Amino acid sequence: MESYAEKLSERLPDRSVALARTPREERELVAGGRVVTGITVDEDLLARADRLELFACTFAGTDHVPMAALEDRGVAVTNAGGIHAPGIAEQAIGNVLVFARRLHEGWRRKGRSEWRHFQSGEFTDSTVTVVGLGSIGEAVVQRLQGFEVETIGIRYSPEKGGPTDEVLGFDEDDVHEALARSDYVVLACPLTDLTRGLIGAAEFATMKPEAVLVNTARGGIVDTDALVAALQSNKIRGAALDVTDPEPLPGDHPLWDLENCLITPHTGGHTPKHWDRLADIVAGNVERLGTDEDLENLVLAPDSS
Repeated sequence: MESYAEKLSERLPDRSVALARTPREERELVAGGRVVTGITVDEDLLARADRLELFACTFAGTDHVPMAALEDRGVAVTNAGGIHAPGIAEQAIGNVLVFARRLHEGWRRKGRSEWRHFQSGEFTDSTVTVVGLGSIGEAVVQRLQGFEVETIGIRYSPEKGGPTDEVLGFDEDDVHEALARSDYVVLACPLTDLTRGLIGAAEFATMKPEAVLVNTARGGIVDTDALVAALQSNKIRGAALDVTDPEPLPGDHPLWDLENCLITPHTGGHTPKHWDRLADIVAGNVERLGTDEDLENLVLAPDSS
């Protein structure tokens, strides 16, 4: 966050940008500023923010933000949607290639100082289903170009089409059709009532035994118990998880002990360019305040009265 404040200052040289390090500093900044950027804003602090026009959330999701209170105050809300897409997409592709080339088996043998050949696979001619065609899903599909693979996209409104070879909806039959054909399934959709538990025992039974699940989205989209069972019984070949349910994953959880499960601690979007991209969005929106230009990544429109 320190570097984020510095990057904002560089982009807004004629404006004062400060980072609150204590509750007192936070109260002073909220009370005096037209723009507040952060993870959330306390409703008590919001009551003191007489000049506040914009709350720029540093997360893509805003379910932890007091949206009703901000709407009542006529405050615009923006999010960080899209800034994680390049990093998360690269990590998803990296995990797919790890399984395709069996690099994790090579790493295990290196740990044993074991020079013994094994056969890897090829990614070419695979079928990849990307669930969710928002900024992250589209970034994944873009990076799949050139690998000579077939792509299937699943989205809420399949009639809109998309960058994949084929687009299906979240209808149960469509989802199972895509899963049955897929060698790799990349989850890149938001966690909603529709997607919670989307991948469970029935879905794992539908998938090929050699299929790999890559979850870059939210842990709750996958039924964790069903995932453990599928991996333990080799109903699927493996899984790469950047998110889990629960999160953080307890140290005694069985997923840690499974050699066919790769785990990273929700780091897919955490790259050096993260704050640069967010600073570009927020600085641009600060300049747009008071103009007729639309705010980028707008989640809640400002009061126009």
